[in-house]
Parts: sequence; structure tokens; C-alpha cells
Amino acid sequence: MKFNSDEIASVLQAEIEHFENKIDVREVGTVLEVGDGIARVYGLSGVMAGEMVEFPNGAIGLAFNLEENSVGVIILGDYLTIEEGDEVRATGALLSVPVGDAVVGRVLDPLGNPIDGKGPLQTDLSRPVEIIAAGVAERQPVKEPMQTGIKAVDAMTPIGRGQRELIIGDRKTGKTAIAIDAILNQKHTGVKCFYVAIGQKDSAVAAVVDVLERNGAMEYTTVIAAGASSPAPLQYVAPYAGTAMAEHFMFNGGHALIVYDDLSKQAVAYRQMSLLMRRPPGREAYPGDVFYCHSRLLERSAKLSDELGGGSLTSLPIIETLEGEVSAYIPTNVISITDGQIYLQPDLFFSGIRPAMNAGISVSRVGGAAQIKAMKKVAGGLRLDLAAFRALEAFAQLGTDLDPDTQRQLDRGYRMVELLKQPQYQPLPVAEQVISIYAGTRGYLDKIPVSEVQRWESEFLQFVRDKHPGLLQSISDQGDLTSEIEALLQSTISDFNKGFRSSAETSVV
Repeated sequence: MKFNSDEIASVLQAEIEHFENKIDVREVGTVLEVGDGIARVYGLSGVMAGEMVEFPNGAIGLAFNLEENSVGVIILGDYLTIEEGDEVRATGALLSVPVGDAVVGRVLDPLGNPIDGKGPLQTDLSRPVEIIAAGVAERQPVKEPMQTGIKAVDAMTPIGRGQRELIIGDRKTGKTAIAIDAILNQKHTGVKCFYVAIGQKDSAVAAVVDVLERNGAMEYTTVIAAGASSPAPLQYVAPYAGTAMAEHFMFNGGHALIVYDDLSKQAVAYRQMSLLMRRPPGREAYPGDVFYCHSRLLERSAKLSDELGGGSLTSLPIIETLEGEVSAYIPTNVISITDGQIYLQPDLFFSGIRPAMNAGISVSRVGGAAQIKAMKKVAGGLRLDLAAFRALEAFAQLGTDLDPDTQRQLDRGYRMVELLKQPQYQPLPVAEQVISIYAGTRGYLDKIPVSEVQRWESEFLQFVRDKHPGLLQSISDQGDLTSEIEALLQSTISDFNKGFRSSAETSVV
């Protein structure tokens, strides 16, 4: 057998050219114990806090506790097939999630995997789940309105782009409904919305997705779901993952709105992981850094400076209280971090006042800066008036005789309460809110029976849409209530009142 030296030389030459002197160096550890969504690993001496590690079953873990002889790892996925003695590999990377237009309109888990059956995400973009929030110099004051479409909120506790407004109340008082209304109201504004469901029943998340789809809101909304059956580590990571997806739009000059529903359950998941990791418990058994857990999340909501594109991320964190206990540990923590709160009261909710907002406790620390001028003019003293009305109402229940001025104040208060009621999933444009509240605060409803106020409002708004659409357009365009617009509005209300007949009058006829 003859050897062709040229052929052998060419093969050797090709092998030498394609030879890569790369040694696959990975830090490898061994699972000491595993259970309840966490693992203790021996041997990962160079691993960093927050670094991703990989288990043989493909599950990802995060280095959570760096101890002297072992590393505590939280497992983001299936931990039931991981066994003692399994090999764990450090990846040298931080946890990232896919971002960009591809995530809009999808339902994802906290790691960015689709769970809506619509196929894989088509995107090469990703962002780290945890980043340091923008500093003071990189921000600008909140001054651009973020309309929710809810009269009570936009009039009394206005929300601006870049603000963090807490929604707080007992269970079943309409917290999620306010957040969903705010998402529905962003339909033609170009704001991208993110709804993060933490520890919710899967049926409740499916109901939210259904409402968004039926109202055409899923076109600009992403749902990140870590359901009640998800492991605690996934519930803990979910808000950070949702924020990373929303930040992509903020840092690219866009506007985003994110709802965390709810952070009480995230705190419980964090407490569970911390106690399993043997971290020392503090008040109510929460770890000492639970405040930092929420503050580093909510500080990422901001209105960026013009040099950075002027984008914004507005957040509506939700906190569930027990028996109205606002002074509990987690509620007080989050109240101190946010720029105001909308407090929903159970007795108002059950008496049919929805949204059940307590005007006395609810506040926006941005205030009129986040309102258009027209709304500022018509709703300036509304919050104080309603708080005063609640005090008067309690006094009047004692059965004492009231002087005419007090009686007038009470009568108008009852009508304003009726006027601020609003059906679920029916957000109103700001111009319609302005003319409605104007009619109430200026006394045009004083002669309308309290039971007829809601019918009066719906018929009046329809009358304006049909006969005076230019009035609404003028308020929207100018954002102010000029003397000309106000004169037209007064004559329009007077015209409508002449033709409006209450059901009592109709029955007499």
C-alpha cells in the first residue's frame, strides 16, 4: 500500500489550521442536599452572588447564599428530579430574559418562556433581570399625565409617567380591576403594558388575559405569570423579570406601564426561601432585607432625562392587607417607597361604591403636576371636599338637626359619590371626565335625585358626543378649560338639563 505524502501533508495542514487550543474550563460542584426549591452545593468556590448555575436536568439555579463551605442555590424550575450527588455547573452569567417587540402580546413565565401555546419567541435581544436603578442625575421630575380612565383616580390621586402609585386594600376590594382599567385606557397612547401575576390562581390569570383580549389590549400588553403552583423562587424573580422587559422600552425612549399583582405574595415567597436558607428572621419572620427586595425593584420605575431619551416606566404595585391593617410590616414598607397610594376600603366596596377609594387616606405625592390644566381646575378641592363629606356623613347619622349650609354640603357630597362610581372595564377619556366632574362640582346636579345621577351622567355624555363633539375635542387638544370652552360647557349642560326628565317626573306624566 502506497502513501501519498502530499495528501498526508494536506490533511495535517488542514487539521493544524482548524485546531483550537481551547480548554473547556468550568467550575463544577456537587449537590449536597435538595428540596423545597433550594439546593446546597459544595465546590463552587468562585461563584458570584446572583450567578446562574446549571443542573443536569436542564433547570437553572441562582446562587443565593454564599457560605463558607457551601453555596445555597434557589432553583428556577423543576427541582424534583435533582438528586444528591448531581453535578452543578457555574455558567459565569447573570440571569437574563428576552425583551423587545417579540414579547408584546404574549403570556410568559418569569424566565421568558412562552406559556400561551403560540410558539417560541422570535428575538435575539435580552436584558439582565437585576440592574442598578437610574440615579438622580439620569431622571427628571414626573409631570406628564398617565391617565387611568377612572374618574376617582385621575381627579383625586393623579398618576404621572414615571410614578409609582401603590394600590392597597383587603382581598376582593377591586385592586386588580383598577390596574386592568389603567391598562385598557392605554389603548391609543403607545404605552406598552406589563401585567405581572405573582402567586395568583391560574384561573384568575386566565380571566385577566381573557378581559385584555376581548378589549383589544393584548396587542400592547405582556403578561408574566408565576402562578400559585409555581415554586417560590419563580414567584420571587417574576417582578424583576417583568421590569427588565418593560425597561427595554423605557431605555429606547418609549413609555411603559407595569402592574405587580401582588407584592405581598412576592414577599411571602422571599420569606419562604430565606427561612429555608437559614437566614435570620426579623419582624413577622421576614428577613431583614425584605425592604431592599422591594426598594430596588420599585426604584427602577422612572422618568428618564431628555439626554437619555425621555422614556418612562410607571408602576402600579398592589399590596393586599389583612382586615385593613395598613400599618403591617410589608404595607408600611411599600407605602414608604412609593409616590402615593390608592386605598380601597371594604365597607365602601360592599355598599356599592366602586372603585371603593377612601379619599382621606389615598394620596398622590406628585399631585397636580400629573394632571392636565382642565382637570386641575375642576377637581382642585374634590379630595378634601369628599373627605369632609365623609366626616359630615358620620356626624349626620347621629340624627341631629343640620343647618341649611351643612345640608347642602351633604346633598352635594352624596351626588359626587354617585358621580365618581364607574363600571368595571369602562375607562373614560379625560375630556369626558372633566365635563362630568365639572357638572358635579359646579352644582348642576344639585336638583337631580341622587338615584338618577348615574343615568344623568351616561345620557349627558352621550348627548355631548352626539351634539357637541367639538367641545370634547377642544378640551383634549388644549388640555385647559378656557373661558370660551367653559361658556360652551355651561350652555351645553343647561340645554341638556332642560330636556332631562327624572324617572319620577316621567312616572307622573
